[in-house]
Amino acid sequence: MLVNPSTLRTFTQNIFLAIGCSAEHSVLAADVLLRSDLRGIDSHGVARLSGYVRLWEKKRINPNPNIQIVHETPTTATVDGDAGLGLVVAPFAMQVAIKKAELYGSGWVSVRNSNHFGIAGYHALMAVEKDMIGFAMTNASPLVAPTFSNERLLGTNPMCYAFPAGQYPPVVVDLATSAAANGKLEIAQRSGKQVPEGWIQDKEGNYTTDPHALKSGGSLLPLGSDRDHGSHKGFGLSATVDILSAVLSGANYGPWVPPFVAFLDPPADPVGQGIGHFLGAMRVDGFRPVDEFKSHLDNWINRFKSSTTVDPSQKVIIPGEPEREAEIDRAANGIPLVDAVVADLNVLAERFSLSPLTH
Repeated sequence: MLVNPSTLRTFTQNIFLAIGCSAEHSVLAADVLLRSDLRGIDSHGVARLSGYVRLWEKKRINPNPNIQIVHETPTTATVDGDAGLGLVVAPFAMQVAIKKAELYGSGWVSVRNSNHFGIAGYHALMAVEKDMIGFAMTNASPLVAPTFSNERLLGTNPMCYAFPAGQYPPVVVDLATSAAANGKLEIAQRSGKQVPEGWIQDKEGNYTTDPHALKSGGSLLPLGSDRDHGSHKGFGLSATVDILSAVLSGANYGPWVPPFVAFLDPPADPVGQGIGHFLGAMRVDGFRPVDEFKSHLDNWINRFKSSTTVDPSQKVIIPGEPEREAEIDRAANGIPLVDAVVADLNVLAERFSLSPLTH
């Protein structure tokens, strides 16, 4: 089913309003989710909406948080999200980072007491709009086993770096530090498909292609899948995200991160508050004139796009390019939603006495 972006945006805003979010926060939260769907990252868009509602019903999300800076220096800060939507808390923190960067060249903010913040790219791109380099990362509920382990100790822990270009769209390096994002498993589950080998292991530590394996004690694998293919590097990247997002801010880390799903209770022995994020912004002109940087990044992009490929029918894909192409197409032609997601959203519509999504 194709849905007009404007229709989906209004629907999503109304759901956030219905759970008690302010008009300003509802617009912002909906914008983060819609940007994900527009960019083709369906796993983190409106498909997540019912998850936020269920957490709100469990009183694990505060719809009207008092988001505040609890510690700061001229270039750094710690933000407490007051259990608010990460979709709102993270943009607040990035604005803090940007303001510090405007004054001092760079700004770095670690966040505690937050929730799932959507796609990391949304927050990193906020800095790009100011001719800055943006950084965004978050820890997440433990689904990933470290190299050599079959115990779930880390989240998919995504990180994003965004760079402003000139004639080209920004270069956006947005990736999970696991072999695959959990949302990819959810998409496979909804469509009844298997997943590639190397994404998941069962509870005994054997590769499986069953997207439901996590429900029976399995775990996601780090980026690289196994040690021979560099999983220790994925583990290291994930550890970096966890430490910067949570150990630094006072959020929960490792196996203590609360689950996104409402039917699972948070750990009874928390080591911090909520989940954590880490946001950063650096002024390009702190290093060289912006126009020079953009010109040379354009040259960088040109050279990589023109590189010789093994298969002449293929081309080198610049990070962020597929998402930008999806955004152009979906803004014009509509956002595709699978039947399971439409059904899920219509349950919410009935729950809050809203008009259902229809063809």
